[in-house]
Amino acid sequence: MFGNKVLKGVFLVGLGATSYGMLATFVKLAYQENYTTAEVTSSQFILGIIGILLINSFQKVKKGNTVINASRRNIFHLMLAGTSLGMTSVFYYLAVKHIPVSIGIVLLMQTVWMGVLLEWILDRKAPSLQKTASVFIVLIGTVLATNLTDTDIQLDWRGIMWGMLAAASFTTTMFTANRIAIGISSAQRSLYMLLGGAVIVFGFAIATQTTPFNFDIFMKWGIVLALFGTIIPPMLMNAGFPDTGIGLGSIVSSLELPVSVMMAYFILNETVLLTQWIGIMLIITAIIIMNVNFKKNQ
Repeated sequence: MFGNKVLKGVFLVGLGATSYGMLATFVKLAYQENYTTAEVTSSQFILGIIGILLINSFQKVKKGNTVINASRRNIFHLMLAGTSLGMTSVFYYLAVKHIPVSIGIVLLMQTVWMGVLLEWILDRKAPSLQKTASVFIVLIGTVLATNLTDTDIQLDWRGIMWGMLAAASFTTTMFTANRIAIGISSAQRSLYMLLGGAVIVFGFAIATQTTPFNFDIFMKWGIVLALFGTIIPPMLMNAGFPDTGIGLGSIVSSLELPVSVMMAYFILNETVLLTQWIGIMLIITAIIIMNVNFKKNQ
């Protein structure tokens, strides 16, 4: 039974990571139809909030009084943490506007070493040799995966900047999401974090949308973006991580990287060289090394 439970968790986390991996390709396709970053992010968050609201309503009807409602303190902290979620979406979508998706997802994966650094600063605990080795492997993999060894290729500095900012904000999101209001349902946590993120997204839309808002985005791409970026992944991952544990779950969630690159290769016809695939495999290897317990079980 334990094996089946873990297998179920692996399936859920893997499916959630795969959904995340598809997201940037959909954003790029929306850009090809001349939709703006403001339209893409706004439609995703609005429809995502509606979807999570429906899920919360269903849970309350189904479970009755067993649902633990979030306190005002919980709501404030979750919305505050959710602002980094909104910044991640804005920064990441701005990044893939200027650089290939296959490069953008590699930059987002810099959360591996950023997470180690943030943990060191906040917890005042130096990283282990295992984590330090993983960081160096990630950095080497990043050089290869972004094709920085080829001097003939010039990447748009704006894409690099937005990609690194997306990684920094995503690191903050992951760090706070695992520490704030963990006693309430994942649907409630997702809802209030989305509301916090929506403040950033709507502020960005108001500041940058210079043309009339194209509401066709809601039916064309908004539903897809909300499902694959806002509703399905967090629900599946929150359901699967308790069964897999953080270590195995983190390894399985790294599926997002190859899925994103393959989507870009097959659907967007982006060029992905062998050296880039080697870099991607190094990053995945680093994630595995970081999360595997090499000590013998007592």
